[in-house]
Amino acid sequence: MQKRVISTNNAPGAIGPYSQAIGLDNLLFISGQIPIDPGSGEVVKGDIYEQTRQVLENLKGILEAGGTHMRNVLRTTIFLVDMDDYATVNEAYAHYFTHDPPARSTIQVSRLPKEVQVEIDAIAFVPNLAKPEQKKGIVI
Repeated sequence: MQKRVISTNNAPGAIGPYSQAIGLDNLLFISGQIPIDPGSGEVVKGDIYEQTRQVLENLKGILEAGGTHMRNVLRTTIFLVDMDDYATVNEAYAHYFTHDPPARSTIQVSRLPKEVQVEIDAIAFVPNLAKPEQKKGIVI
């Protein structure tokens, strides 16, 4: 088994002592993403739909850096400040997981970093990952 640290400019950098994602064999464990625009480093303006869309774009960027994509997400956890936003979050989420959506939990929390309204983490499968002794180059 080989642990890989995944880092990309297509998602916001970590705001603490953690990695954007860790790969282990054919699994990718993605840290919770909040609605920060990776270009500006700022929380996106807008409603819960726009915040959820940005979170999912951040997840997508990390998945691609880790060698996989949205279709291979196995599980997500959604953290919401207001459970009344559940239906709107589902609406945005459904645009990213159109077929065979991953297993999921949704949890209401009292507060999230930078006062955002939503955070999502994920576990994904990385198909066709070369064995460490076969892999050449640098992991992104």
